[in-house]
Amino acid sequence: MGENKHQFQGFDVSLNVPGSKCFDDDSRLERTGTVWTASAHIITAVIGSGVLSLAWAIAQLGWIAGPTAMFLFPFVTYYTSTLLASCYRSGDPDSGRRNYTYMDAVRAYLGGFQVKVCGAIQYLNLFGVAIGYTIESSKSMMAIKRSNCFHSKGDNSPCRVSSNPYMIAFGVMEIIFSQIPHFHQIWWVSIVAAVMSFTYSSVGLGLGIAKVAETGKIRGSLTGISIGYVTPMEKIWRSFQALGAIAFTCSPSLILIEIQDTIKSPPSEYKTMKKATVLSAVVITLFYMFCGCFGYAAFGDLSPENLLTGFGFFNPYWLLDIANATIVIHLVGAYQVYCQPLFAFVEKKASKHFPESKFITKEVELPIPGFKSFKLNLFHLVWRTVFVIITTIISMLMPFFNDVLGILGAFGFWPLTVYFPVEMYIVQKKITKWSPRWICLRTLSLACLVISIAAAAGSFAGVASDLKVHKPFKTSY
Repeated sequence: MGENKHQFQGFDVSLNVPGSKCFDDDSRLERTGTVWTASAHIITAVIGSGVLSLAWAIAQLGWIAGPTAMFLFPFVTYYTSTLLASCYRSGDPDSGRRNYTYMDAVRAYLGGFQVKVCGAIQYLNLFGVAIGYTIESSKSMMAIKRSNCFHSKGDNSPCRVSSNPYMIAFGVMEIIFSQIPHFHQIWWVSIVAAVMSFTYSSVGLGLGIAKVAETGKIRGSLTGISIGYVTPMEKIWRSFQALGAIAFTCSPSLILIEIQDTIKSPPSEYKTMKKATVLSAVVITLFYMFCGCFGYAAFGDLSPENLLTGFGFFNPYWLLDIANATIVIHLVGAYQVYCQPLFAFVEKKASKHFPESKFITKEVELPIPGFKSFKLNLFHLVWRTVFVIITTIISMLMPFFNDVLGILGAFGFWPLTVYFPVEMYIVQKKITKWSPRWICLRTLSLACLVISIAAAAGSFAGVASDLKVHKPFKTSY
């Protein structure tokens, strides 16, 4: 390896490493990730602001189906994540050939047309996540503005605020952070984002507990939102939509292999990733159960789509401002965790098709006083900036988050979280057809497919309803 380059997620990035250079068994620069950094990546990706919509999701399902779904989805996700983690290396789990991306793993075990299907679903889902996060960040920024307005003018003031300036502001921040070259260099972003997610989740949990203690009542019902408050058909669609929202908030599979590719060895990456998956699954499940259940107990059928931006709470306004600010900081980091693999995929393809293009390969050194010069790739700058602009514009056109959340969850949950991990594991372990284990794995996959179809139907119905109300570029709250 003559040049000092590290290929992450399929594209080469020049690195300046002071002193001696260490390399892994694949002749690439030594990976430094640990169980803690992997857990931080997973928690940043999974405990998003969607945790604040779980009270709304439980309100649609009730005290029986809601908590049951919130336990089963993380459990299924944990189990299939361990199956997926075992596929990071082909053959021997300690010394087999590495699969650097999800697509590489599918190519190694399944091959053929399924590789293209996997790539299309994965990268389209990552694109959708970027849109969803842009929408939700703008809601949190608007909530800060409205909270201060309510505090100064009274709770009954209209305090209408347009979402467009805040989406644009978030887009500008992402254009800047998108210039971080690759996933391996954003570990600190994930740690900061993970801390932020714990902060606002804890605020939502604390306010829910305080509300229950204040009223002395546990609201809600066994079957969820009542017929009469909504029509029977709306009840069905909302229940399906809630399942999609819960599924989306539980799944790190979109980027699990990419996270595993940052982990050092020995011990084997699979063992470290399994520990990180267990740790993150326990933390995520506890937070989800507490935040969702206490939110529903506080508001019952009237649970808002987002506990902190739906103004289930008005006071203390300064605490709500802090919580919403931490949501924005978290989403800035989560956006990068999800989009870096997509950036890398396009950049790899561009380098492969136009290897002689200086626009694609040339780097410009920008001196930074007091620091090492920053190497800026012009193609990266243009492509990533255009990507952020496109996601921002689409967000302005479609600013209804919960329905988008449900679609994303339904669209990506079954194939990426269940189907591909199960199929690859069957091939890897050479599980005999029609054996008890084969039947159990296929039954799990089929059950999750049915849930995904139902969730998609409910979410599309919600979007159709929202399109009758929302006007592009004119949304305000």
